[in-house]
Amino acid sequence: MGERLLMASTTALFSGLAGLNVNARRLEVIGNNISNVNTTSFKSNRILFTSAFNRTFSLGTGPSSLSGGTNPGQVGLGVGIAGTQRSFSNGAINATGIDTDLAIEGDGFFIVDRGGEQLFTRAGAFQFNSQNDLVTLSGERLQGYAVDDMFNLVTGRVVPVNIPVGTLTVAEATQSVTLSGNLNADGDTATTGSVINLGTFEVGAVPAVGTTLLTALDPPYAFVDGDTLTLSGAERGGKVVPDATLDITATTDVDELMEFFRRALGIYDQGGFDIAADPYADDDGSVTIDGTGNVIIEGNRGTFNDLVIDTTNIVVDSGGTTSNPFTPDKTTEANGESIRTTFVVYDSLGTELQIDLTMVLAHKDDEGTYWRPMFHSADDTDLQNHLENGTLPVAAPWLPSGGEEDLPLLRFDNFGVLADTAPITVSVDRLDTGALNPMAFDLAFTSPGDSVSAYSDTGSSSTLAAVHQDGSPIGTLNSFSVGTDGIITGGFTNGLTRTIGQVAIGTFRNPEGLVDVGNNLFGVGPNSGTPLVTTPLEFGTGRIVGGALEVSNVDLSAEFINMIQTQTGYSAAARVISTTDQLLQQLLQIGG
Repeated sequence: MGERLLMASTTALFSGLAGLNVNARRLEVIGNNISNVNTTSFKSNRILFTSAFNRTFSLGTGPSSLSGGTNPGQVGLGVGIAGTQRSFSNGAINATGIDTDLAIEGDGFFIVDRGGEQLFTRAGAFQFNSQNDLVTLSGERLQGYAVDDMFNLVTGRVVPVNIPVGTLTVAEATQSVTLSGNLNADGDTATTGSVINLGTFEVGAVPAVGTTLLTALDPPYAFVDGDTLTLSGAERGGKVVPDATLDITATTDVDELMEFFRRALGIYDQGGFDIAADPYADDDGSVTIDGTGNVIIEGNRGTFNDLVIDTTNIVVDSGGTTSNPFTPDKTTEANGESIRTTFVVYDSLGTELQIDLTMVLAHKDDEGTYWRPMFHSADDTDLQNHLENGTLPVAAPWLPSGGEEDLPLLRFDNFGVLADTAPITVSVDRLDTGALNPMAFDLAFTSPGDSVSAYSDTGSSSTLAAVHQDGSPIGTLNSFSVGTDGIITGGFTNGLTRTIGQVAIGTFRNPEGLVDVGNNLFGVGPNSGTPLVTTPLEFGTGRIVGGALEVSNVDLSAEFINMIQTQTGYSAAARVISTTDQLLQQLLQIGG
């Protein structure tokens, strides 16, 4: 009998001790949760108890005709820890305004790399390292998808997310330019261009075809091999045309000189106009020699094509000695309604190019008004591409639209609306500049928001302006944002935006199977399953919130209640031990 009492008392002691142990462990879990109440993205944990083995006195008996049956007779041997369970429920999202802070609304995890080991975290407090990588506070690199040279995402393999603020540059070539304004249909039709007589080569003589400049002029204006002829300060429509230089050699002939003047002054010669098909196309210009040997420059029609040249504008440099061999005499001024606008475009390297567009009223009839566009640019680099023989050694500024023969004639109908709304393609040579050559862009005279009209506006002149062009000069990355889909969009100083990467997300079939490795990081566990690496908004990963952090999901009120329950359980287990001790003391007294 004494042995049974002693055994029972000993069992009660160990049961009470088990109660002390498990409640102490529970208090550790509660204390850890409470201490991490302000830890970014902390996931609370809980401990679950389970009863220990039972000592069975009887398995019980089933019902019979003599007895109703008995239940098993068992006495428990205490309590044990069944395990811990982490809650991956989302914490609240707290806006921080810091671009590098990221939060996940959903079940996904940020993927980070530490020395080649792939880890996972919900803590999105990232920062830049010296290489512009986004890293955790403990140095792990955030993983995502990079972009190629054309800013297209390269998926399939995650790499460190790199955002080169202050170093990444980008430029955008102009693809289209949109015009707006009104061409005054009440203006006068252009009928004449400027006529300027430069003077004679030889009095009373017309140089034969192929006559070289070395023999074309009489002293004191005779050319010699090695001379340079420069056109500088001449004007077209009140605007100074860029300087142009012709290198004179032993084979440079009179025809090349005339072509030089035409190209340098930006005169459209015939333009390939088929007068039979286009009866309003005889508004071309030319440089010719009349029957008495005079060099005659005839400019294009329209007041903004009017040419002004004086004696000092044409200079010949012969071994350091300069002269002015021509004496321009202007006999006719250009007339006719016209307007010029200058706009900027950009080549593939972001270089700024200025384009002059002159619109001239060429004709009126019962079908409407007809306007001739003419293009010039000092930034067109390859004049020789536009020469018939392609050999003239001259650097002169002039820009045809895909060649003079492609120069269009625009018709505006009886209601002042452009009849053919197709854009004009303009080509600019960029030879030996490193940029894409040639550069081409579409010039639109009508668009959903803007258009060029041709209404009568008595007493006013035409108006024309480029209201939009889609190119940009070089710009440097100076800002970025992360969208809900994880796409990182960079903002550049030139106003452009580009996709510069995407944050990758990992998800697990059983996230509670992840192993906490500290620093808010988790590793793959035996029961977590392999990670599915994907992008935000896919497979239930959730969305990214930029400029925000996820706060801890610890519920303090619940933790305090759990703490009270744990304290009660601990006290009760301690009372079992003290009561058992009293029983043992009484048993010893009986035995004494």
